[in-house]
Amino acid sequence: MLQSFSATTRPDQGPPRLAALRAELARLGLAGFIVPRADAHQGEYVSPCDDRLAWLSGFTGSAGFCIVLAHEAGLFVDGRYRLQVRQQADMTAFTPVDWPETSPAAWLKEQLPAAGNDTPDPIIGYDPWLHTPDEITRLEKGLAGSAITLRATDANPLDAVWPDQPEPACAPARPHPLALAGRSARDKRDTLASGLRAQGRAALAITLPDCLCWLLNIRGADIPRNPVVQGFALLHADARVDLFLDAAKLTGLDLGDQVSIHPPEGFLPAASAIDGPVQYDPGTAPVALVRALRRGVPAADPCLMAKACKTDAELDGMRSAHRRDGAAMVEFLAWFDRAAGPDLTEIDIATRLEACRQATGQLIDLSFDTISSTGPNAAIIHYRVSEESNRRLATGDLFLLDSGGQYPDGTTDITRTLPVGPPEAIAEPRRDAYTRVLKGMITLSRTRFPRGVAGAHLDALARHPLWLQGMDYDHGTGHGVGAALSVHEGPVRLSRVSTQPLEPGMILSNEPGYYRAGEWGIRIENLVAVQPAPKGADARNMLAFETLTLCPIDTSLIRPGILDADDITWLNAYHAHVAQVLTPLVSPRAATWLARACRPL
Repeated sequence: MLQSFSATTRPDQGPPRLAALRAELARLGLAGFIVPRADAHQGEYVSPCDDRLAWLSGFTGSAGFCIVLAHEAGLFVDGRYRLQVRQQADMTAFTPVDWPETSPAAWLKEQLPAAGNDTPDPIIGYDPWLHTPDEITRLEKGLAGSAITLRATDANPLDAVWPDQPEPACAPARPHPLALAGRSARDKRDTLASGLRAQGRAALAITLPDCLCWLLNIRGADIPRNPVVQGFALLHADARVDLFLDAAKLTGLDLGDQVSIHPPEGFLPAASAIDGPVQYDPGTAPVALVRALRRGVPAADPCLMAKACKTDAELDGMRSAHRRDGAAMVEFLAWFDRAAGPDLTEIDIATRLEACRQATGQLIDLSFDTISSTGPNAAIIHYRVSEESNRRLATGDLFLLDSGGQYPDGTTDITRTLPVGPPEAIAEPRRDAYTRVLKGMITLSRTRFPRGVAGAHLDALARHPLWLQGMDYDHGTGHGVGAALSVHEGPVRLSRVSTQPLEPGMILSNEPGYYRAGEWGIRIENLVAVQPAPKGADARNMLAFETLTLCPIDTSLIRPGILDADDITWLNAYHAHVAQVLTPLVSPRAATWLARACRPL
């Protein structure tokens, strides 16, 4: 098994750890300290040695942070995690804070009012390796006019009280073949270096692991579920690369004579020794790097957009991975249709689905821990089943399954919501919500839009059927997805706040949902690729979505009258395509189930 179902944290662990950190902060003369869910590379996912927020608080979500004061510990989480945080953290020790509705600056000013004349002004510490310049600038602006100041610490005080902190990851790297990448590492370096020269810059600092892997055409396993190598790089204007990581990761790999390997601790001295302007991304680079540079130039990491717009080879690889993954999903769903009932648990289902993916012979890893959830657990948006939370299926419940795989040629992410028991046992409000979520997903799948449109413009299309009934969901409609890389990839998103225009070759998730806290949850997700569309009547350049995910969508829960004729036409065409592609790839029993599941409405 690739995934474990043991609980990795317990609420009762938090209070003594919080007390130890507070004692260390008092020793250092700090009024507080910020504990983010981040590492020195500023990626969304972290290795066990960097999972400080989970160690301290018990909260294991992929986004959030804690501000520890002497009298209060605010645990800031967004709408995806507001149920989860209350289950994982001790609510007598930590106080959940709705973020971004409440900013950290506003919270600090409320918690630390102006000190008296004989009381020193409060100092809030932060680890400069774990925050970006953009983060700290926003916080400083928010604190302007108050007596509160920020101070970068020389060492992380939490590490000083974490006695069994794991060692840094050192997994072997592997080459990512040119046939799958579509561009050589040399071509990528030359193109980016040309851009540096054109702008008069001496070097580019690269800190994101997926950007590093994309640039050098390598993959690794330093972070669970993410095929990345952790390290830093300096790309010089002459296309040379200084790479800073544990050389043991690269044993047997030849990266070419333009790539020099150095120990990780050499990154800051090498960056500070560069006389010319060094470009860094203020949204992803650590503050520690920026403080070390002689002449830093803030600008977006050019790897991000280049990586987001997939090559033809990467798109072909993703299509291949989705055919393979779709066949595994059909084998699983055919089994689920026969077996679903009170004898099955969430763990049983996650285990069976993983086995179906393993049976492909191509699975490298899961792309995230499977969200196998039923009943009230399905209302926890990023639920992770454990032996303690494992729930049995019950007739009349909805089962939400969000999962994906990492394959040599691509990354998958798919969500399906299924009835437990006969469809007529599902209550009408759940069927109504299911159909509205499906309508939103179909609407987004069918849309065409002009060049220059961003995710914020499209997000409302998926929500509109829910909004008509006063319903909504507290997460973005979609995230960017890497090609055989991280399942969550910037800079593109489908959300209310995303201003990044969509470009051909970008891959995103399309996953509206609806959740009733303590009762049930619904989400339906396909991955889509942005593609050119036929020009409009006024010759305007248009784009559209190609659906990559191949797997039937349950039609038994559809409530009549909500889907219109165009929605039904799309769904029937999708199912006909799924059946045509997947039938030759599955077992006879699964093929029989697939034919039933793909029958036209």
